[in-house]
Amino acid sequence: MSQQQKQPKQPKQPKQPKSQQQSTPTSSQSQSQSQSQSQSPSQPQQTEKKSPLYNEIKDHLTQETYELKDQGYCLDKNETKAKNRFTNKNIIITGGSGNFGSRCAERFASEGANIIIWDIVDSSKVVQQIKEKYNVNVRGYMVDVSNEDNVKQAVANVVNEFKRIDLLFNNAGYQGDFVKTHLYDVDDFRKTMNINVTGVFIVLKYVANAMIEQKPQGGAIVNTASMAGHSGPPNMIAYGTSKAAVVHMTRIAAKDLAPYNIRVNSVSPAFIGPGFMWTRQIELQAKADSQYYNSDPKVVKDQMINSTPLRRYGSIDEVLGPVAFLLSDDASYLTGVDIQITGGMN
Repeated sequence: MSQQQKQPKQPKQPKQPKSQQQSTPTSSQSQSQSQSQSQSPSQPQQTEKKSPLYNEIKDHLTQETYELKDQGYCLDKNETKAKNRFTNKNIIITGGSGNFGSRCAERFASEGANIIIWDIVDSSKVVQQIKEKYNVNVRGYMVDVSNEDNVKQAVANVVNEFKRIDLLFNNAGYQGDFVKTHLYDVDDFRKTMNINVTGVFIVLKYVANAMIEQKPQGGAIVNTASMAGHSGPPNMIAYGTSKAAVVHMTRIAAKDLAPYNIRVNSVSPAFIGPGFMWTRQIELQAKADSQYYNSDPKVVKDQMINSTPLRRYGSIDEVLGPVAFLLSDDASYLTGVDIQITGGMN
């Protein structure tokens, strides 16, 4: 899942104990077809104008957020969440300037990890926020995950800077259009596959090679899939197909990389909100003129929520909890697993 909309400002947290420090770093990745050439992935990222992945004119979204106010069951809590599991670990987060990526960066920094953000857009604000709140190393690079040479060089730069890669959240992605199969644009289909399948594979390949070569050998990887890859949602032929590929890629990679002490798992979120992606899927499903969703976005919101036993959407943190678990030593006997984060929806 791609992420463009910024999260609300989080309350100031106490700094983590000072970790072993390399030189202090900067970061970024959400994804679009073309890579900005103004910055080499080997250099800390400079602030530059953000180029949105999505066509705002074509989507023509409103400012409505379709938020839920304390609706549903088993609401998100913080009482028993794990802490301080990743001190001095180095994590690469792709799509790091978007909703999921930036929240993931903050979550892992709060548990002591050093943060490497890859994105095709500028994420210097995210990097600065983490630097101000946590005593960890943070570096950002301009990286187009669909560009093999770009990813290969970025991995080499991270190894040179941080000496090893312990964790990867392979998260960058693109939601694609919401159009019936026979009307779907071939160029957008290719774009979705290039980012969500080829891009995920390229990052997986080169990070895995770095994990194989480092000593001690190994690491943990989580790929972002989606329930769209399991349920076959209408009007999402490209996205659903691409995420089914990510689930299968995860299973195969888990078998291939097990002898090298690398675990590979995935997560498949369903309806997650509020935010840009939540608003976009509601409004574009309403415009898709299908028998499955109403033409009124507010009715579509209710249709989606009522399809989940918990009668609510999930929060980003409710996705990142399972991600952190899969990347932690608590999941040391789990590989090739996909966790469906759905509120009970099959």
